[in-house]
Amino acid sequence: MWSLLRLPALSLTMLVIAGCSDPKIDTSSMPAAVVSVDKVRESLPAYKRNEFDQALTIIAMSSFSGVNILNPHRMNAAEIAESANAYMHGLTGDEIIERADKMLRERRARERDQALRTLNRLEEKEANAEQDRQQLTQVSIDQADYYLSTSPYGAPEPVIELAVANATEQTLSQLMLRGELSSPEHDTPWVDETFLYVISGGLAPGETGQWSLAPNRFGPWGDPQIPRDAMLTITLEGVRDSEGNSLWNSPPLTESEAARLEALRKDFAGIRLAD
Repeated sequence: MWSLLRLPALSLTMLVIAGCSDPKIDTSSMPAAVVSVDKVRESLPAYKRNEFDQALTIIAMSSFSGVNILNPHRMNAAEIAESANAYMHGLTGDEIIERADKMLRERRARERDQALRTLNRLEEKEANAEQDRQQLTQVSIDQADYYLSTSPYGAPEPVIELAVANATEQTLSQLMLRGELSSPEHDTPWVDETFLYVISGGLAPGETGQWSLAPNRFGPWGDPQIPRDAMLTITLEGVRDSEGNSLWNSPPLTESEAARLEALRKDFAGIRLAD
């Protein structure tokens, strides 16, 4: 008898609980979505509603490529329903917030890993360029002089006297050189150009080569206005081996890459991507 008397009360209690269950997002149609989003929002405590708005926007924006979900702008219910129904259908307000939080954490993790990969790549490029630069320093310009001589026909002939020492372990067949000819009273260099010098027979490891180069007298090197006290600076830009292959030519970081590397080092000091 007791159980029969209790049954209506128990059923009523279950109905009350069912009726008070948290409302869920319904994206089965546009009108249903608009209404359900508002209902779910109103069911939340006031202090959670702004968080809910942000969560909805994050979930919706995640369906668009190239959109920054870390800095979302508020969207209306129709926009949300149209863009993200597959992500939020059947979720309560708290579940929406939890899902958005998970999305943010996953997004931040992906961006962190990508940034660390970029950091590793730029550091490797920087190290390769520095290593190659150190190799090139073993090819030294020991002498670089410029003067104008006189040809058998009385015409001025430019001459570059050059001495190069090879302290590398490679035989060198070609030198890429940059020559700059300047004088104090002249604002800009008389000559600033890059040229290739082919070494007849090559320059073996440990050898020093001395050559007299004859630039084209009809070019900038033959300008008769160049003063006799003009100073020649020769810079080694690159070398090639006996097979004609370029050696130690890893490119340095660009200006933007160097700035990016500096910023990443500050952001991830002491942190490296796991293998």
